[in-house]
Amino acid sequence: MRASTSTSGPHGRVEHSPLPDFCRLPALFALFVVGALTVTVMWLARDDQPDWPAYSVSMLFVTWLALVIAVALCKLRPLLQRLPSRMPYVGVWLLIVLIVLVASAVARWIDGSLQMHLIGSSIGQFVRDNAVIAALLGAAMLRYFYVLAQWQARLAAVSRAQVEALQARIRPHFLFNSMNTVAALIRVDPAAAERTVEDLSELFRAALGQHDIGDGTLGEELALVERYLAIEQLRLGARLHVQRDLDDLPADFPLPRLLLQPLVENAVRHGIQPLREGGEVSLRGQRVGDGIRIEITNPLPATPAAAGNGHGLDSVRQRVAYRYGPLAKVQAGAQGDRFVVLLQLPGASA
Repeated sequence: MRASTSTSGPHGRVEHSPLPDFCRLPALFALFVVGALTVTVMWLARDDQPDWPAYSVSMLFVTWLALVIAVALCKLRPLLQRLPSRMPYVGVWLLIVLIVLVASAVARWIDGSLQMHLIGSSIGQFVRDNAVIAALLGAAMLRYFYVLAQWQARLAAVSRAQVEALQARIRPHFLFNSMNTVAALIRVDPAAAERTVEDLSELFRAALGQHDIGDGTLGEELALVERYLAIEQLRLGARLHVQRDLDDLPADFPLPRLLLQPLVENAVRHGIQPLREGGEVSLRGQRVGDGIRIEITNPLPATPAAAGNGHGLDSVRQRVAYRYGPLAKVQAGAQGDRFVVLLQLPGASA
């Protein structure tokens, strides 16, 4: 479960909330599981005979309590988030303890008024014990949420830095290679030179000239890949062959910017460029439920370049893990005489 939620800030930038989203089912499930485990452990630790009615009533009480806490935290979350520094977590902890105090007092009063005798201890002892348990478990759970939120914030910062580094690396690479291509084409094929300048201009305008590093779409990223391949096709000529099988992919699928383009660039630079005879880069994609599966393959040269095919793969893995979670898959390695990169990304409902 994610400890912080992602919201779109100005210019579509992803921002991270310091508190978990208690309005969502995972937070409610976590509260219920912690409470249910506590009741079960306390029931199993008893020395006398198992009291199934007491266990059932305790589970009912904990379930009701988890619902009340989740609803209260869901409604008050916007107010709690306005508190400075780590005070939102202190506010949540105090609210949990207060709700448990009031709920325990009400439950003990109802038990005594109706003479059900489900609670053997006095009201003071019952309220005190429940408050202590809630304080300890609440502190442990919120500590976990806090550490997880800090980790996600650091991962987001790393992701932003990696995108900026990719942009800084791609700008001169495209600029120098493309300008050389244009210079060579001006006298031979002015129309092709003009198209290359237009492709280069659109490429920079579409991706590299933007400060926005939030999600784009798969269609936008594939357009970026096509512009890159058009420029490289003019530079490499008949040495570069591209096979595409991408018709089944949804163009509106959310995708981090500059995710596919570096992988295709690696395939060309480390798979085609070292080969005198050139080779074929294959791009295949298909839907997998609500998600997508993309495969990028290129030939394996007998003597690969020093940078290797793994350039940029660590960045892609980290960004995919941050954006899509553990259900996403990034695999890369040699398969026979080809190098294969596989991306499997879940949909929003996964």
